This record gives sequence, C-alpha cells and structure tokens, in this order.
Amino acid sequence: MQDVQKDPANIAMPIDRVGVKGLRMPLVVRHREKGIRHTVAKVDLSVDLPAHFKGTHMSRFVEALEGYEEMDYNSFKKLLQDIAKRLEAERAHCRFVFPYFLRQTSPSSGASGLMDYKCQVDGELKDGKMTFTLGADVPVMTVCPCSKAISDEGAHSQRAVVRIRCRFKGFLWLEDIIAIAEQSASSRVYSVLKRQDEKYVTEDAFANPCFVEDVVRNCAQGLDKHEQIEWFKVEVESFESIHNHSAFAMIESV
Repeated sequence: MQDVQKDPANIAMPIDRVGVKGLRMPLVVRHREKGIRHTVAKVDLSVDLPAHFKGTHMSRFVEALEGYEEMDYNSFKKLLQDIAKRLEAERAHCRFVFPYFLRQTSPSSGASGLMDYKCQVDGELKDGKMTFTLGADVPVMTVCPCSKAISDEGAHSQRAVVRIRCRFKGFLWLEDIIAIAEQSASSRVYSVLKRQDEKYVTEDAFANPCFVEDVVRNCAQGLDKHEQIEWFKVEVESFESIHNHSAFAMIESV
C-alpha cells in the first residue's frame, strides 16, 4: 500500500512536534506508603518531523504504549526510545498527567480521607539523552497579611495552587515535593474537616498569613535545599476571594 506520509511535503518546512494528545490509559506509579498506586493517565506523545516528510504515522504512537503499565525512569526512557525508533525521529516527547492520591489525617479530629493531586511526568529524548521532569500541582490556603494588618476583624483568605516542576538525580518521591508545597503556605487544605478541624485550620492559617510572593519563596527555598533536586520551577497562583482575577508569582532555579 502507498505510504502517503513519506511523500514529499508541499511546503518543505520541518515541524518541531507532531503526534497525538489526550490518550487515556491505566498506569502504575510508585507510592511511598503503599508501594504502588493504580491511576489513570492522560498521555501526549510527539516527535519532530523533517521537512521532506509530508506526515507522521499516528498509529505508531498508540502501538508504542501497548504493554506499558508501570512508570519509572528506565521504562519511561525505553518508551521514548521506542517512539523515536518507530517514527524514525531524532527527538521524541512524552507527557503523562495523572491524579495521585495520598491519605490525609485531619489535624484535630484525626478523620481520614484521600486527597488527590494533579501530577505529571515530562520526557524528551534527544541524541540518545533523556530529560526527565517531574511535577505536581498542590492546592493550599493563603491568608493575606495586608488584609489582616489593616482590618479590625478577620482578613480575606483563599485557595491557591503551587505548581512545581523539577529535575533531579537518583529517585525523588512525589510525596516530597507535595510536602514542600503544603508547608510553604498559610495552611494545607484537606479532604475531610470536622468542626474542630475547621477551627484549627482557620486559626492556624490566620497565625501564618502569606502573600503569594511568600509562598513561592518558601517553596523555592525548600526545593533548593532538597538533596536530589537539581533544577526546579515553581509557580503559585492565588484564586483571590475579593478580586475577579488571580495573583501569581514564579521562581525558576538557575
């Protein structure tokens, strides 16, 4: 059968990335407490395309995922190598985005509940070398220091999200970067709160007011001190409760 994809392109221009987005598949990830966790990932796969090829073979991306179940550094690299080989590409890219669940204990009542975190793994294979980036989006709570300082009663508070992306040596637990994010804000947020827990969280957060700038600096300091982390980017977005916009701050390591 004719392979139209390998026909000359009408416009001889290279494409940086071409592939498939939004594939869904079951995934097994390592979990500090349970050993492993089963989750469902949304997967994006792509390669570069030379100027002389009209198109790529989209079905080969899906075929490369067949049998892929458990994620670790070595299996991720093998997947990228397989994609590059199948598609005859110099560079291959892959992204897995998945919910990661940790069990929380509420601070006063001891009530237990699962908290989900949006996590992702990005990889790029170029000239046989892989760049591997781990990420997590962590919800937190902030109380505005300015509002607290100028108000006779109360202060405005809101939910925020800490988005961490990092590269590292050895092995890095998702739990580590989630903990750094949660410790950087006025308070963690919880899946289950009884009345006594709500009282504790509110009072604890108001005792530790944080601007979005404070949170991003706190988080960057924690990431910088982690022995395994070699590069990071952290962004904090605060979904302001008294404005119709968000506030944000970002730090990227050198």
